[in-house]
Amino acid sequence: MDRLSTMTYERTGRTARITLNRPERGNGITLEMPREIAACVERANLDPDVHVIALSGNGKGFCGGYDLVASAEQRMAPDASHGAAAPGAPTDPRVIFENHDPSATWDPMVDWQMMSRNVRGFMSLFHSDKPVVCKVHGFCVAGGTDMALCSDLLVIEDDAKIGYPPARVWGVPTTAVWAYRIGIEKAKRLLFTGDCLSGKEAVEWGLATEHAPRERLDVRFEELLERVARMPINQLVMMKLLVNQTVATMGLHTTQILGTVFDGIARHTKEGYAFQRRAAEAGFKEAVRERDEPFGDVGPSTFKG
Repeated sequence: MDRLSTMTYERTGRTARITLNRPERGNGITLEMPREIAACVERANLDPDVHVIALSGNGKGFCGGYDLVASAEQRMAPDASHGAAAPGAPTDPRVIFENHDPSATWDPMVDWQMMSRNVRGFMSLFHSDKPVVCKVHGFCVAGGTDMALCSDLLVIEDDAKIGYPPARVWGVPTTAVWAYRIGIEKAKRLLFTGDCLSGKEAVEWGLATEHAPRERLDVRFEELLERVARMPINQLVMMKLLVNQTVATMGLHTTQILGTVFDGIARHTKEGYAFQRRAAEAGFKEAVRERDEPFGDVGPSTFKG
């Protein structure tokens, strides 16, 4: 496996540990990250000594979503003013994604090609032969939820924040697993508002398996990993295939196609362009603050109407 740039990989006993490692950027997702996740998952699956995969993040939180500061502020492409590469240069899907100039031509299938590759990377956790247990501390928002919810089990800090605020503007969850994890009514409650859950609420809603205060989170995580690792690998593989097949027959793959295409559309609506323009003027963080301020960032259990 090539040298990793966005995460680390190690094996301790029967556990393969994948740790997101961009703490200075809130473990923000880059184009490399989903590909490196898939490579790490494959490495763990091929290791006969690995029974379970542990997924976590370094720094203040698990993952703050896509690293979009530079892209929303139009600073990443070779010719940011036109959303295209220099004359004669090959079309790069990143350019289409990272710039949202209404006067430029947007190719939705180029967008789809790039984002669907990211989905395949995240879904490597779901399709992994061996179980994946994810630990969330601090925050897990936007695209970060793709990794957490494609994992099999989720252990979360009591006061962690998990949700998909880009549902308010500029995003659609591409892996589309929310309804499969918590049911259609609860999924609609979160995606119609962009509200987040605390770790305690995530367990109450059935989104997470266990919650614990920060000082006990690692202990609870390791206890669960140790119990799963006691199982024979062949039994784990069969149990995971059995349960995953239920979701597959419900049409998850088809739903993900829709979610991935809709995500591209959401970045090219009138509101999406307005959000991107505001990010270019005031900075991405300020645009996000202004987007979320009217909602007050309340969770469903504290919503007062």
